[in-house]
Amino acid sequence: MAHGSPKDHPAAAGQGAAPPPVGPRAGTPRPTSRDVARFAGVSQATVSLVLGEKWRGRVSERTAGLVRDAARQLGYRPNLAARNLRLGRTRTALLVVPALTNEFFARVYTGAATVASEHGFGVVLYPSPEGVGPAKDPFASARAALDGVIASSMAAQALTAIRGTDLPLVMLDSDPADPGAAAHVNLDIADGMRQMSAHLLGLGHRRFVHLASAVSSWTFDVRARALATALRDVPDAVVRTVPAPLDVAGAREAAERALTGPGLRPTAIVCDDDILAAGACKAVRRLGLRVPDDVSVTGFDDLALATALEPELTTVSLPAERVGERGMSALLAVLEGRPSEEGDIPVELVVRGSSAPVRTV
Repeated sequence: MAHGSPKDHPAAAGQGAAPPPVGPRAGTPRPTSRDVARFAGVSQATVSLVLGEKWRGRVSERTAGLVRDAARQLGYRPNLAARNLRLGRTRTALLVVPALTNEFFARVYTGAATVASEHGFGVVLYPSPEGVGPAKDPFASARAALDGVIASSMAAQALTAIRGTDLPLVMLDSDPADPGAAAHVNLDIADGMRQMSAHLLGLGHRRFVHLASAVSSWTFDVRARALATALRDVPDAVVRTVPAPLDVAGAREAAERALTGPGLRPTAIVCDDDILAAGACKAVRRLGLRVPDDVSVTGFDDLALATALEPELTTVSLPAERVGERGMSALLAVLEGRPSEEGDIPVELVVRGSSAPVRTV
């Protein structure tokens, strides 16, 4: 493809600094892509490729820079409404999460928005009514306003409405066998629980409480199965599952019941996330015990909370921003008819002060 002759442009030839921004003046016609092409010394097709972010592999990076500089100096802005009308797209994705108060989902949004902006898309957030209380259902008019949806499996109430639309749906942290989604993006949750189990078993723990989220979700089901499987063939290892609401106060009450119940006291509390672990740590202290001397406590997620606790929390680090990035990339692939990236996103055990070897008495 002909790229024009950028070498004739003063800025390209190195003849002094580029001219100051001129921009459109009051009363003058709005600059067009033809004006940008003439200013940069390239073809209109090249301008279209560069400003449409489709230039890689077709136009040199130097030429792309010239086009962007020319557009900036002329004050050129693409007519997005006209382009979207031609493409039949709004270049907008909806991200559905259970609650904005959870740091994990704020980081998922950051990742999705970063990839979206690189492709000229915007991301609209919708907290599920289940997460933050009553909210108006946005899906009746969503078909005209959105190109697709990225949704967490934890936003169960909102998902019912999403599945009634014809919008492409990318599911995060959900059952890969579910046929209702165009693509799935999952963390290797089971491996995270396997890493945690191996860590605690290696420290000599055999009496476990699983402080499990009371929220019904695929991701929490996976954690429970992975923990049970990891302990199943270990002699004298026992695990008792205690459900708890996803808040510190509810987790504290559940952990206190588990620690004061009949039988030998558990030596390790394995929590489905860091918020539950914070409640478990409070329960241990309220009972006059110490973490980790008397009871080891572990979490899942690696939120900022994990290092705010004392001792700092042993947990499984989940790359939330990467989840958002992969989710948005998968939606773009679906819209363009391409296969999305496969494979679960790896997770990593982070060992800190809340876990220690079983104390012999």
